[in-house]
Amino acid sequence: MLGANDGETTPAKERPQRSQRWTAEDAWAAYQLPFNDLLFRSQSVHREHFDPNRVQLSRLLNIKTGGCPEDCGYCSQSSHHATALAASKLMEVGKIVAEARKAKDSGATRYCMGAAWRNPKPRDMDAIVEVVGAVKELGLETCMTLGMLDRDQAERLSAAGLDYYNHNIDTSQRYYPSVTSTRTFADRLDTLEHVREAGMKVCCGGILGMGESEQDRVDMLVTLANLPEAPESVPINMLIPIPGTPMAKATPIPRGSVKIPRVWSLETPPPDDRRQRR
Repeated sequence: MLGANDGETTPAKERPQRSQRWTAEDAWAAYQLPFNDLLFRSQSVHREHFDPNRVQLSRLLNIKTGGCPEDCGYCSQSSHHATALAASKLMEVGKIVAEARKAKDSGATRYCMGAAWRNPKPRDMDAIVEVVGAVKELGLETCMTLGMLDRDQAERLSAAGLDYYNHNIDTSQRYYPSVTSTRTFADRLDTLEHVREAGMKVCCGGILGMGESEQDRVDMLVTLANLPEAPESVPINMLIPIPGTPMAKATPIPRGSVKIPRVWSLETPPPDDRRQRR
């Protein structure tokens, strides 16, 4: 499945350091803006960082399905849930590369690979490293989501040439225990720190519609905006309720009821400081 992204970001070493942090009050004020005002401000920020007429296409491949020991309430791949999804072994490297080649031929420039793991096992790392090198040889940006990483694993993936690592925080710190009990919000942040320190780019966002409040959505984005270095990609998803998961009967979000203020993206300061940038 092809998905739209915003294209290349400014390299981390070239981006200015933020002098201010977002507060919950700043973020809530932006969230409550009239839609057209928010759209205008968001597009203005977007144009400061991206080609406004360019859309990056990415393709995602699940390279290892099911059997995950985590109990995330939204996930069909958890071994805790009765979703009738059979666990599989890691795909062969050749098959992964063949799929990556198809993705490139269809217009994708970034290839994202996900495995249903709590964290990679030592026995899996050689194959993962080989995959990263083989996909990069095709001329594609590489992205992986493999669960939690320790420092050594992050360093090894970075050395192999992995461009992006996806590890979503899912929701606010307050609501996170309602989503999963097998790891903590701090565990998520630790992995993001390992990824950033290893020199890879961070892809981190969350899911809406899991029973969280609007304040939880705002708080999630404040957490991301206030990381030592903001994520290069912030995927925002809406829950697809899966039969057999604890969130199977979650109430769908009414269409048009959610505002995601992109004005917070990248290195944008809080509203009171914006005049200093002109």
